[in-house]
Amino acid sequence: MSQPLRASMRPITLDDVCGQKHLLSKDSVFRQRIEAGVIQNMIFYGPSGVGKTTVASIIAKMTDRKLFKLNGTQSSTADIKDIISQINTFGCENGILLYLDEIQYLNKKQQQSLLEVLEDGSVTMIASTTENPYFAVFNAILSRATVFEFKPLSAEDIAEGIEKSLDRYNRENGTKYALTETAVKTLSMGCGGDMRKSFNALELLIAAASYSGDNVITDTMAKQVTQRSANRFDNGGDEHYNLLSALQKSIRGSDENAALHYLARLLEADGMLPAIRRILVIACEDIGLAYPRAISAVKACCDIALQVGMPEARIPLADAVILLATAPKSNSGETAIDRAAAVVRNGGFRDMPPYLKDAHNPAQSGLADGEKYKYPHSYPNHWVKQQYLPDEIKDDVYYEFGENRTEQAAKTYWDNIKKR
Repeated sequence: MSQPLRASMRPITLDDVCGQKHLLSKDSVFRQRIEAGVIQNMIFYGPSGVGKTTVASIIAKMTDRKLFKLNGTQSSTADIKDIISQINTFGCENGILLYLDEIQYLNKKQQQSLLEVLEDGSVTMIASTTENPYFAVFNAILSRATVFEFKPLSAEDIAEGIEKSLDRYNRENGTKYALTETAVKTLSMGCGGDMRKSFNALELLIAAASYSGDNVITDTMAKQVTQRSANRFDNGGDEHYNLLSALQKSIRGSDENAALHYLARLLEADGMLPAIRRILVIACEDIGLAYPRAISAVKACCDIALQVGMPEARIPLADAVILLATAPKSNSGETAIDRAAAVVRNGGFRDMPPYLKDAHNPAQSGLADGEKYKYPHSYPNHWVKQQYLPDEIKDDVYYEFGENRTEQAAKTYWDNIKKR
C-alpha cells in the first residue's frame, strides 16, 4: 500500500515547516526551548492541517526519550496505563514522551489517569486538539501543561508548502511534474488554510497528470479539486462559533462589508440555519430599541430565506445583514434585563405590593381605598404615580434610555407626562 503524499511529504525539521512563525522563528521562546532540549508538557491548539502533528513529531525526534503515540478517538484507559507501566523499564530510562492526538476525545477519567506521571515528570505529554482546550481539556491537565495556539495558514504558507512538496516528490521519484503559477495560486487560495487539504489535492493532480501523460498541472485542473475546499466550517466546533462571532461583531461595529464577508463564508459552508439564528439575536441584542422595526423586518427576511432555501436565500439574508449593520445601535434592552436578573439572583425577589396581586388574592380584601390598585387608563395620559417594585428595591433602575433618536423621543414623552 503506497503512503499518502501528505505523510511522505511531511516536513523533517522545524525549518521545513511552513507558517507558525510566531512559534517557530529563531528568536521565539518556543523554538529556543525545544532546541535546548527543554521539553515540557504542551497542548497544541488550532484547526486541522496547520502543523500540530508535524511539529510534535519533529520535537519527538529531537529528544532521546521513548516516544509513544495515542489518538483520543481510539484510546482507552488501559492503553494509557500500559504506557505508564513502562516507566523506568529498559529503553525508557530517560523518560517517556507521549504524543496524544485529539485529546478532547478522552473522558475525564482517562485524562486524570495521566496526572501523577505528568506531575513527577516521568511522562512528558504533547497533546493536540482542534477544540478550545480551556473548554475541552480538564483543568487538572491544563494546570500541568502550556497551551500553544497554532494559527490558520495563509495562502502564501500553503503555496510555499505545495512547491516544496512537489520539488521533494520529483527528487525522490525521479519525476518532473510542474505547477503553473496560476495553479499554485488556485490551490493555495482554495484549501482554507489547511496544508493537509492542499497535499490531498496535489496528490490527485499528480495522479491525473500521470494518467494523461502531461507533466504540467494547469489552473483548470487545480480548480476541479478545490471547488469547495476553502470552506472551513466545523458545525459545533470552534470555527463554527468563530464565524458567527465575527458576523455579530462586524454588524455591531456597523461594518456592512465585513458582515457580508462572514455571511458569505457561512452560507458557502452550508451554515444558513446557524446564520439565521444569530441574525435574529443580533436584531434584538445590538439594534433593539434604537430601531425596533428592524426586528420585524429581519424576521421577515429570515422567514423568506427558510421558505425559498439556497441559493436564493442569500438575497434576503444579505438584506437583513446590511439593514442591521447600517442601523442605529442600542443594547439598552439587554443591559436592562441583565441588571434585573442580577438583582433577582442575589435575592431581590421580595414580596410585591399587595395591590399588584391577583384580584382574587385574600390580600386584596384588607386594603383601604387609598391602598388599592390604581388603574392607569382611568387617569390623564393613561399614567398615575404608583409603586410597582417590592419595598426593598423600590428605587432600583435597570433600564436607561439609549442616546439614539427613538429612545430619546420615548424619554422626552414620559418625562413630560411624569413631571405633570
